[in-house]
Amino acid sequence: MHRRRLHRIVPSDPHRRNTLVHAVNEWVAHHLPPPHPASTLHAESIGVVIDRLAETQVFAFHLLMTIEPTHPSVHKAWYRLAELRDYYTDLTTAVTNRSLRLPPARLS
Repeated sequence: MHRRRLHRIVPSDPHRRNTLVHAVNEWVAHHLPPPHPASTLHAESIGVVIDRLAETQVFAFHLLMTIEPTHPSVHKAWYRLAELRDYYTDLTTAVTNRSLRLPPARLS
């Protein structure tokens, strides 16, 4: 979806994107252990984080394939992707350990 949007193969479809994010959030809500009563509420859902991670990966790969690999923009994009990967890992670890709870799954 993000690759097609980047290359303008299809127009942006926010409804489809929101539906996918919601589906991820629903799946997560049904497959994770309940959060600890003292857990902290996280501001973002897993679906939103995964969507941003996917969009960032598509953009980083696009830059790598379309401009000189040594260009600072390529490094910046891949660095941002690595940051998001670490953020996702920390988030999923905290949720799995029940120290963090996610916002309720709802359609945006």
